[in-house]
Amino acid sequence: MGKKFCTWTGILIMGLYKRFDITDGPSDSMGRGRDWNVDLIPKFLMANGQLVKMLLYTEVTRYLDFKVVEGSFVYKGGKIYKVPSTETEALASNLMGMFEKRRFRKFLVFVANFDENDPKTFEGVDPKSSTMRDVYKKFDLGQDVIDFTGHALALYRTDDYLDQPCLETINRIKLYSESLARYGKSPYLYPLYGLGELPQGFARLSAIYGGTYMLNKSVDEIVMEKGKVVGVKSEGEVARCKQLICDPSYIPDRVRKAGQVIRVICILSHPIRSTNDANSCQIIIPQNQVNRKSDIYVCMISYAHNVAAQGKYIAIASTTVETSEPEKEIEPALDLLEPIDQKFVAISDLFEPTDDGAESQVFSSHSYDATTHFETTCNDIKDIYKRMTGTDFDFENMKRKQNDVFGEDEQ
Repeated sequence: MGKKFCTWTGILIMGLYKRFDITDGPSDSMGRGRDWNVDLIPKFLMANGQLVKMLLYTEVTRYLDFKVVEGSFVYKGGKIYKVPSTETEALASNLMGMFEKRRFRKFLVFVANFDENDPKTFEGVDPKSSTMRDVYKKFDLGQDVIDFTGHALALYRTDDYLDQPCLETINRIKLYSESLARYGKSPYLYPLYGLGELPQGFARLSAIYGGTYMLNKSVDEIVMEKGKVVGVKSEGEVARCKQLICDPSYIPDRVRKAGQVIRVICILSHPIRSTNDANSCQIIIPQNQVNRKSDIYVCMISYAHNVAAQGKYIAIASTTVETSEPEKEIEPALDLLEPIDQKFVAISDLFEPTDDGAESQVFSSHSYDATTHFETTCNDIKDIYKRMTGTDFDFENMKRKQNDVFGEDEQ
């Protein structure tokens, strides 16, 4: 198996060129190597989302500093627009005509007031039997509005949700609005110095509770006895265990391929156009806008997050692969980023576990998908927790004091 490269470890600029076999190396304009910390799989955190709640619950936030991502945008007809998620923004948005704005505003008011425990707020919608397609029809919303609502607010990757009961979608839109209301500019957060700070924070916390981290050690074998895991062998030594959590790359015989994702890391010397010169942002290109089955995502961070040299920006475009020409599939996103100083293209297989781990006590995660937020990853974490313990991870029963992520000066 050998040593694994943690996907959440930031890479210095020289390491990035080396990893992607670009022989020329970075030019002098890239600044100092130690100024860079590039995530291979970038994702943002929803301010009111599941990962922030987990970080607060475990108190890992004591080791982390976050910045609010400056904007959330959606692609329509070759241009990008700020995602409207409040009544005021809906009325000011260029995404819609005057009458559509009024209908969308009524829809947002309905969502904000909706309470699954109070039938008075339903307005004729049954949360368990009415589909989201029914709800859109009730408010007479057009296809473009449906596109950005489902994909940029509710953050669905496909349109399968349209024919499902509407409650989950309504709750997803509420989450987006509540996350946005928390800090104002966007619903997303990103840690200073990159996502590598997350596992570092958990490592420090683990040490406090007696956990042991072995860094830069190769994994030679997962040791099994009578069909159950009993340890992990590394350099002749066995670390004993009763349960094992790992990513799919460690257990190829217990996972199956579920698709591919393409990610293109782009180094820029400018902010993305039409984003009000934002130092960080997310752009979602809904599938219907580019005749695809799945969305294209762009997330952009910069020197403002201590992950790039002064004046430099890192934009990463990603999508689920649908054809034999993945680089053509990602072109609509790359067109938004021009001119690009340097790009690094990675096409990765997506894997999922073939069993629940109950017998072997080996629990595999899913591979990271193309989304630029952690909500799907958190669903995977909760699934693993339930498989390991037999009980649901219940956010409502978190007993630790949930302080805000930021100090006063960061808001």
